Amino acid sequence: MNFLAHLWLADRTGTSLSGSVLGDVVRGADLSAYPDDVALGIRLHRRVDAATDRHPIMQAARGGFAQGERRYAGIVLDLAADHALANAWGDFHDRPLSDFATRCGVSLADDGEWFERGGGRRPSAAGFAELLQSYGTDYGIERAIRRTSTRLRDPQGLVDAGRGWMEASQILMPQLRELLDALVAVMNTREA
Repeated sequence: MNFLAHLWLADRTGTSLSGSVLGDVVRGADLSAYPDDVALGIRLHRRVDAATDRHPIMQAARGGFAQGERRYAGIVLDLAADHALANAWGDFHDRPLSDFATRCGVSLADDGEWFERGGGRRPSAAGFAELLQSYGTDYGIERAIRRTSTRLRDPQGLVDAGRGWMEASQILMPQLRELLDALVAVMNTREA
């Protein structure tokens, strides 16, 4: 799951929106510098990532990648899942995606100090809202793959694996509710 799904999960379970994103920013196990709700959100993000990787739906989808691309399949599948969620948004949330994205962007910008403390940049409310909405477009996913690839030792490996994102999204779409329900159950087990 990428940012959109993590935020949807946090919203659905009443946990920290910022913590649900900071799980990708903050390193290490010592979260004592963060408020309790944010620290819990970070731990739950990590738990969701692990559960997503182990879930049979994602394991089967990973099998569709060529042998040399499988090491990047998790990143591609996370983005493909966000694309599927964005395009079926009305089935999963009672508010429009634009409203949800705006609310999340504002919340993350308000908690910008925690992003800086974690070694990241302070999110822009409008920029983050735009990013979330872009996951519903082909261009947005392709841009996310390119941008993510620049942070890797072998950027071309992710770019190559990323060529299959659209097929992966189509495979995940009919199974998305089952996957998200399983992840909500993970979120609701709070001993993170």
